[in-house]
Amino acid sequence: MGKMIRKGRDLVRDAVRDKPLLKAPLVGVENSLEQWKHSLAKRFPSIIKPRTRKMTVAITAQCNLRCVGCRYGRDFMPGHVLSLDMVKGLMDDGRAAGVETIRLYGGEPLLHKDLPAMIEHGVSIGLEVYVTTNGVLLERRIDELYDAGLRDITLGYYGTGARYDAYVQRDDRFVQMERGIAVTREKYGKEIDLQLNFLIMRPSCDMEALQGAWDFAERYDMAFHTDLVHYSLPYFTEGLDSEIQFRPEDAPKLQAITDRLVELKLQNPRRIPEAIESLRSIPDWLMKGPDMRIPCDVYNMVWIGADGSVKLCYVTFDLGNLHDQRLSELMYTDTHTKATRSAFNLECPNCHCERDTRIRKDRPSMRKYGS
Repeated sequence: MGKMIRKGRDLVRDAVRDKPLLKAPLVGVENSLEQWKHSLAKRFPSIIKPRTRKMTVAITAQCNLRCVGCRYGRDFMPGHVLSLDMVKGLMDDGRAAGVETIRLYGGEPLLHKDLPAMIEHGVSIGLEVYVTTNGVLLERRIDELYDAGLRDITLGYYGTGARYDAYVQRDDRFVQMERGIAVTREKYGKEIDLQLNFLIMRPSCDMEALQGAWDFAERYDMAFHTDLVHYSLPYFTEGLDSEIQFRPEDAPKLQAITDRLVELKLQNPRRIPEAIESLRSIPDWLMKGPDMRIPCDVYNMVWIGADGSVKLCYVTFDLGNLHDQRLSELMYTDTHTKATRSAFNLECPNCHCERDTRIRKDRPSMRKYGS
């Protein structure tokens, strides 16, 4: 049964790869197949198996900011950096195992001197490579990144102007970040896809902050994505006195922000790729925390840390370390398979990572948040 579902999904993906007009209806078919799979998996767990299609790689733990909600650059994997050879090797192994997309981030990936060479290698072997950055160094490095083949950048966004600088705890960084985005658009236009990742946390949960982020995305023609403040990431901190985490009394403000996001989605669906159902689920993810019980779909990814550690996801399920074994030796093992089933069943801290695809693949959630 599982093989039939995977084959059907592969046929859908192959059909839409070079046919954009077919993409929307056929992606709907793929979502239906995934919903069927997740429904069956609740009764027959053996359906869930690793099928790694994307890798997220923290190529360095170094960072040039000190964000309130992040331990990178301080006490999380301090001093660790992946070598160019190691990244090339994991790219080769991942591609041979069916990986299609690789995300290079950190820390701050633009601090890594070999980032262009990593991008060039990934592109040369057929990977879709994208970089998640704070954008502060973009003006300085965008030319070499573009020449290496980078065409997709996502940007962490924590507020506008002084709000941004307060969160990253560094002066004048918003100006530098915006200049990097402006230069990227001026030089390369729409050849480079840009996405703004707006972090929803207590300090940014108001209409002024949301409007500032939306205006920025419109000004530079960026896709608009929402990230949610975390409670389970090993490299995350809640700040002094949990200042950035939501509290019960924040529920009305959070609902108002969610309602506005839905309005913006309806007005400009191209700019917000996330499903409306996923947007509507945001208050529950943030207020319920680990009690939000929606099956996890990280059977399609692996996470690699700057110290070489390999996990199923951002939070947990250790698979090994690249300093001891190649990635090819760690994938599709019994340990990998067991981890994917445990993740699906939420035998873990139960984060809200990948919430959009998790909502799309869960029929009860689609019904609940679809009205």
